Amino acid sequence: MPAAGVPLRVVSYNIHSQRDDTAALAEVVRAAGPDVVIVQEGPRRFRWRQKCATLADSFGLVVAAGGLPSLGNLLLTSLRVRVTATRCQRYPLTPGRHLRGAAYAECLVGGTRFLLAGSHLSTDPAERPGQAAAFKRELAAATLPVVAGADLNEGPDGPAWRTVAEGLTDAAVAMDRADRHTYSCANPRRRIDALFVDPRVEVVDYDVVDTPRTRQASDHFPVLVDLLLPAGD
Repeated sequence: MPAAGVPLRVVSYNIHSQRDDTAALAEVVRAAGPDVVIVQEGPRRFRWRQKCATLADSFGLVVAAGGLPSLGNLLLTSLRVRVTATRCQRYPLTPGRHLRGAAYAECLVGGTRFLLAGSHLSTDPAERPGQAAAFKRELAAATLPVVAGADLNEGPDGPAWRTVAEGLTDAAVAMDRADRHTYSCANPRRRIDALFVDPRVEVVDYDVVDTPRTRQASDHFPVLVDLLLPAGD
């Protein structure tokens, strides 16, 4: 990669449908100072547009994509990031199961274009592999460098995780911090939340933010990653 890359700070965060301390949640994200936030369990029901906008404002960000059309997956950006196209995806419904989906935004920052993506896979181990495959098809079809965050609801040894991770860089592994657990805040014992990036993207730093405030804000810890995107032409 060229030395003159474009820095991007990313947070991927399952916010537990804002059931916990929302003041702590806003404080945690603002303190991180992200350029983009990939949210799982964001607003997806009554008045979801207003709720998504209010959440974004509490973070000091704006809504890029997601909400109800992506079933609670939400992409938020700072004003530094320009969003040029968006789309949402819903995975095929298994009767009696929870609806799941993904959100995508083509973005431009510092002259570099990239695809921002987020998803939240099922808690059902029989359902996850198919959802992972649907998410992976979208990521694999991208021509832009990919930055993808997800709550996979399984660890790195699971088939759905392996499907999504194939050909991408696991930011935790790149920084030798794969031992950092992301769930649950009450009893950290699993790494089920991940950020994957295109091989063209350099991982500069990775952290699972474990503080008294993150333990109040959600049942998941936020994943905080600093990246260098390849410089634009």
